[in-house]
Amino acid sequence: MVLQSRRVWLAGQFVPAQLEVADGKIVNVYPFGTKTADVDYGNKRIVPGFIDVHTHGAYGFDTNDGEPEGLRDWMRRIPEEGVTSILPTTVTQMPEVLTKAVANVAKVVEEGYEGAEILGIHFEGPYLDMEYKGAQPPEAIAKPTVEQFKMYQEAAHGMIKYITMAPEHDPEFALTKYCSQNGVVVSMGHSSATYEQALMGIANGAMSMTHVYNGMTPYHHRKPGLVGTALRVRDIYGEIICDGCHSHLAALNNFFTAKGRDYSIMISDSLRAKHCPPGGNYELGGHPIEIGEDGLARLKGTDTIAGSTLNINKGLRILVEEAMVPFDAALNSCTINPARVLRVDDRKGKLTAGYDADIVVLEDDYAVAQTYCKGIAML
Repeated sequence: MVLQSRRVWLAGQFVPAQLEVADGKIVNVYPFGTKTADVDYGNKRIVPGFIDVHTHGAYGFDTNDGEPEGLRDWMRRIPEEGVTSILPTTVTQMPEVLTKAVANVAKVVEEGYEGAEILGIHFEGPYLDMEYKGAQPPEAIAKPTVEQFKMYQEAAHGMIKYITMAPEHDPEFALTKYCSQNGVVVSMGHSSATYEQALMGIANGAMSMTHVYNGMTPYHHRKPGLVGTALRVRDIYGEIICDGCHSHLAALNNFFTAKGRDYSIMISDSLRAKHCPPGGNYELGGHPIEIGEDGLARLKGTDTIAGSTLNINKGLRILVEEAMVPFDAALNSCTINPARVLRVDDRKGKLTAGYDADIVVLEDDYAVAQTYCKGIAML
């Protein structure tokens, strides 16, 4: 199959080109018009598939549900917003719930599914700070231990690839070191860590931060905290929710200006209410939440933000058109940067010969015209 457009994202720019796809891979890239195209997208933008490393659910399903058909339905449908790879993300809960949740992801991966590729599990909590827990259920927050994490990883059949934790509560950074030395990305978040504690977390293996600005010590010019660390240490990754509500548009611009084009990671942090009709009763970690007119989820009856219903293609539009982030930096944040942090950038995140044929076709208004997951059209 040969796809073509006058705007294909190659080497950090739009180029008139053709992509030849076979057996789930991009096998050749040609100048526009070289071969007879099976599909000609004209002037639509063709970009790499989006990768969401922090997303709890959608379509009424939550990772913590531990229900295989709900997970399969999510993977099958999420390409409608251009997402071709994903880390289903847990939320702090009691051990039996988390064990079932991670085991369910492993089961679905082993038995098979369609749609977006599950690259692993993002284990958010339960090793968090009580003050900056956000909407995470306080009754389930636990002290980090290598022994307990090994239990979860065993249930997950090794699928936990990313963990959010508060480094200041990790004695001698034991779990931080264990994870970072065993193929699990450590991301600092839901944390009251000082700037100095955060630096020690990085020195002991942490390489990312979870939803920067949210669930962490705020920036102060005499107490930089985690936000100050994210802005100062440019060569560690930082997730950020790009809905324009979790963080002001100016704060989004500040973040991308500081991190540059290579270390920012757009996330949805989406909940089960994403892609569901307005209204309805939902929960997060066993606690009731409500969805506001702004699309934000909050703990019911409070102002505490509990997550988003952001679509990644809309996040890209907000970054470029409203936060005035350069297109290459914005696109990298949902393609090659998450691929790099997960160490799958040898097959994901670029439109390059030999890479997976994860491809998104965008209209000028950022609506998704078509998504290909390993060469399979999903819309």
